[in-house]
Amino acid sequence: MSGRLNLFQRMMLRWSDLHPYSGVHVIQIPQPLAEQRLAERIARKLEAHGLTGLVVDRDRRWFRYEGGPAQVTLEVLPGAYDPFAAVCGAVERQLNVPFPHQGAANPFRFFAVGTAHSFYLGLAYDHFIAGGDSIALLLKEIADDFSASEPVGPCDPAPGLYPATYRRLLLRHPVAFLRGLFGLPRQLARSRRSFRPRYRGEDNPHNGFAYLKLNPTQLAALRRAGKAWGVTINDVFLGSLLQTLAPLATDRWQQRRRRELAVASIVNARDDFGADPRRTFGQFLASFRIVHAVPEGISLRDLVHDVHAETTRIKRHKLYLQTIMALGLSSLIWRFLSIPRRQRFFAKHYPAWGGVTALNVDALWAMGEPGNSQSPDYPDYIRAVSTGPLCPMVLAVTTSRDALHVGLSFRTAAFSRADVDGVMARFKQCIESLKGADACVA
Repeated sequence: MSGRLNLFQRMMLRWSDLHPYSGVHVIQIPQPLAEQRLAERIARKLEAHGLTGLVVDRDRRWFRYEGGPAQVTLEVLPGAYDPFAAVCGAVERQLNVPFPHQGAANPFRFFAVGTAHSFYLGLAYDHFIAGGDSIALLLKEIADDFSASEPVGPCDPAPGLYPATYRRLLLRHPVAFLRGLFGLPRQLARSRRSFRPRYRGEDNPHNGFAYLKLNPTQLAALRRAGKAWGVTINDVFLGSLLQTLAPLATDRWQQRRRRELAVASIVNARDDFGADPRRTFGQFLASFRIVHAVPEGISLRDLVHDVHAETTRIKRHKLYLQTIMALGLSSLIWRFLSIPRRQRFFAKHYPAWGGVTALNVDALWAMGEPGNSQSPDYPDYIRAVSTGPLCPMVLAVTTSRDALHVGLSFRTAAFSRADVDGVMARFKQCIESLKGADACVA
């Protein structure tokens, strides 16, 4: 059996021609590292899930897992002096290493960094094969299998590997697609008012990586503020990102037309497909943009309320499906563009300064396992996603053990390390301000 590549997957593969479009997940396992045992447990899980022998035919738009023994790529890295710095360095390297896409391909690479009494297990994956929820479930199964005294039996039943394409969404939500189609001119008009990120060399797609952790007290304050304000946590993330990026875009006030800032939110459209993450391994992504002027002195609360009004409208009418249509239209143009024009295409016509992709692994892992006290505690869980040509900064926000892990990937051609340090500091300041009043201003 073969699966059809959906529109988002096909665009991801096109982006990978310009730069690797990958994801990286890292879990901390509270046991000493045993390399051979780890490699064996990884192989067992990949084989049990049928995630081996991947073949991709981009021209015919299909992929297939042919099975067979797992080809496990496991790199063990030294971490004696600063294990976490070694992890962050490994994440950045993995974001910049390509995966093969024609013929037989291995879409997984693993790495491990040991500490005194535990180790970090990293999984880098070719992002077109799966969304973060599928990878988080797979990585936990590997960690559980390694932590168990005896190998855990194969999953029953094995998850489906060939989800439906977006054509099914068209049939299930025709009104939403028509509304999105007629709304495209409005989106294009907003794009023409959006201030473009500055690149110091669009032919340099290298991704950097930075990390920030918010403790359970800070996360609890964020949740209380969201509840008190009547908004979602993702609204707070998007508002905080707009607030923190504004100081890097002060030149927009010199522009006659392009004065607004745009950020993107990655949407998991599984519910629209009716696909249980434990039953279907795959990728169901869409996205939408939030555009705002972010005037000087605006409070975080006011900004988040403006964001919430827009996200509510988008979700109510499923306008994130517009992205799928826009990708389909851009794919018709893509083949006629030179490589330099492809590198500039989205920055010019669909500018966004950053994006947020959120994943609650606590809630995901608890699905179907109420009251499970046998599952080991995993202290840290970190994610990172390649920026790609769509936007030069992505915040992968992960909730794990009631803490918030923010993995920030960024195009070094657009942001310096000092820029990113400032963004992380201001982002943390915005979240910390939620303990009291909404005093964080641009």
